[in-house]
Amino acid sequence: MHWKPFRGGIHPDPAKRTAGLAIELVPLPGRVVIPLQQHIGAPCKPLVQPGDEVLTGQVIGEPGGFVSAPVHASLSGKVAAVAPMSIHTGQEVMSVVIDSDGRDQMHPDLKAHHKWEQASSKEIVDWIRECGLVGMGGAGFPTHVKFAPPADKPIEAVILNGAECEPYLTCDHRVMQERADKVVLGLRAFMKAVSAPIGYIAVEDNKEEAIDRLTRIVASLPQIKVVPLRTRYPQGEERLIIKSVLNREVPRGGLPADVGAIVSNVSTAAAFADFLLTGRPLIQRIVTITGSGIVNPKNLEVRIGTLLEHVIRSCGGLKDNAAKLIVGGPMTGPSYYDLAVPVTKTTAGLVVLNDAEARLLEPIACVSCGKCVEACPYGLLPNLLGKYAETGRIADAEKIGLMDCRECGCCSYICPSRRPLLQAIKSAKAVIAARRKKG
Repeated sequence: MHWKPFRGGIHPDPAKRTAGLAIELVPLPGRVVIPLQQHIGAPCKPLVQPGDEVLTGQVIGEPGGFVSAPVHASLSGKVAAVAPMSIHTGQEVMSVVIDSDGRDQMHPDLKAHHKWEQASSKEIVDWIRECGLVGMGGAGFPTHVKFAPPADKPIEAVILNGAECEPYLTCDHRVMQERADKVVLGLRAFMKAVSAPIGYIAVEDNKEEAIDRLTRIVASLPQIKVVPLRTRYPQGEERLIIKSVLNREVPRGGLPADVGAIVSNVSTAAAFADFLLTGRPLIQRIVTITGSGIVNPKNLEVRIGTLLEHVIRSCGGLKDNAAKLIVGGPMTGPSYYDLAVPVTKTTAGLVVLNDAEARLLEPIACVSCGKCVEACPYGLLPNLLGKYAETGRIADAEKIGLMDCRECGCCSYICPSRRPLLQAIKSAKAVIAARRKKG
């Protein structure tokens, strides 16, 4: 059964070449670089200094505010540095560099919570925060904040996002197949955290094996439903998945809690289940390494802070014609030039394109075809937004919904004139954000 589809969207080549490849474990790196801000919100404050000995799972960064999440050592060893380091967005972020001692010794305070069903909602939310959990689908919003909605906004449903609509990426697909029991356990704990009576696991219908596996596991759990969704990008965007599953629309400027829903990623739920079962916080994640520029594409389990160069070596390295690295998926992920940056909590994939695929197409004048308007899932006018942004008419762009753009990239993808609509929209939004910051 399919639920209510959203308007617009596109159908890019899924390129899910690693969908049938089981998760492999990356060898422990000799050094990790762990950024103290891997989430939306306030950066963490370092709790260690150079020369300190740390253990795996030890807190090395304490949250800098409510909208923040702790950061943990992903291996045991000695702190080599606490300094600003580059990440894949091009920013410099205060980071903790740890040289491995090769023992991977877990911190003794890490304890499982096997009796979580007897815990209170507050205890579960506290554990979510303690785990350092953030949205692992890419946004990186601290998960404990989501599960602490205002008292006047009861949550009727928790939705796990297993759509994984980005081309190339298959990490969530593999998690749903190989660790479906953890996905369901995490969802049950999330539901208890907000006393939600029903939970949904929403999966695009091109992932039949994952749907079958999850459906078998929840057969004895009437409060949880597996929802096959029509395959369409950007099906996995939070507001659109709410529309598809619940047929409710989050109001402009509102949040999912305004319509009685919380959305979390399937890998986030599995990571929390792992914490409940072992006490291990979020120190590793599954990453898809793929693309025509990779020798052996894989789905890998990687320690947070592992440098991209180490991960790519685990896949046999780069081909001679490798030309472009994208961190994340090709629709929304930023491209970057350096492999000496770390995997973070939100790194779902590395896509390497060859020189032919990376060739930039020369844009021409808009032909007023309206395809970008038809494709926009949010009912915006990307043609006008792009025009206003390019000509400096930022106020006019804001009036017609600039800040409602979720930056999915459908408009740029579908444009026959190859107009850089998304880039222009992002630039205009950055101008507004800078103005607001100045006050």
